[in-house]
Amino acid sequence: MTKADLVEQVADAVRPRVTKRDCGLVVDAFLDAVKDALVGGDNIEIRGFGTFKARHRKARVARNPRTGEAVPVPPRVVPVFKPSSHFSSRVARGAGGSGTE
Repeated sequence: MTKADLVEQVADAVRPRVTKRDCGLVVDAFLDAVKDALVGGDNIEIRGFGTFKARHRKARVARNPRTGEAVPVPPRVVPVFKPSSHFSSRVARGAGGSGTE
């Protein structure tokens, strides 16, 4: 699903009260708020959905798979998403209940 598909689905859910263009603005504003919060060092918890966090990764030494040469990887901050148990179980049920995907 692309962002355009998401906007379309949200617009279909709230039409005719809200236009597709306005839904696009809301989706963009939500995504910007998530990004801004993570850049600012905040976490976002949406109950029943999951948590967005910025995780600090330590410096490490990796290997170039082609040459086997050691390559230093500097420390960095990466965004992570941890789904709630409710969300995870719903996805597992929708995927045939295997939970292996």
